Amino acid sequence: MRKYIGVAVLCTLMACANSEKKGIDGSDSTVKLADSAKTPAVKLNDAAVESIYNAYIVLKDDLVATNYDAAKLSAKTLMTSLKEKQGCENTALIAEKISSAKDIATQRKEFTFLSADVIAMFKHSDLTAGVIYVQHCPMANNGDGGDWLSSSEKIQNPYYGDEMMECGAVITQIKK
Repeated sequence: MRKYIGVAVLCTLMACANSEKKGIDGSDSTVKLADSAKTPAVKLNDAAVESIYNAYIVLKDDLVATNYDAAKLSAKTLMTSLKEKQGCENTALIAEKISSAKDIATQRKEFTFLSADVIAMFKHSDLTAGVIYVQHCPMANNGDGGDWLSSSEKIQNPYYGDEMMECGAVITQIKK
């Protein structure tokens, strides 16, 4: 009986290690997910709003990567972009809190408030290309939930990073 189990385990390991698929002509027919995951860039009619969006996405990506130092810098860049846009002064203060936070947990908590403000802004902005995805994690902030924006439909959770990378769902899309 042990021989059969050993052979089954060995076959499984060999199958996993040799997962590259070859077509009839010997070419690789494995689906390339990375190529199909590319999304068109988000373009906005207002250059200042587009600058805010781009800085926000960099901050979100830094939080996804659990990169505290990079998030401090990107929050500072976002703060500058927000200060330049009339009506965004209070949101700039939230970005400043993220840039001066003492730890990643505080950055992520403040990111919830920042996201609420910028989501409202982008729902009323003039999008000329691409799609902005509004995503939600129900477990963020001790079960209170948290939303964020993304240029990709794929969930990359900024509230948990690699602890729960794919926790969340797209709740709405902002389109042209």
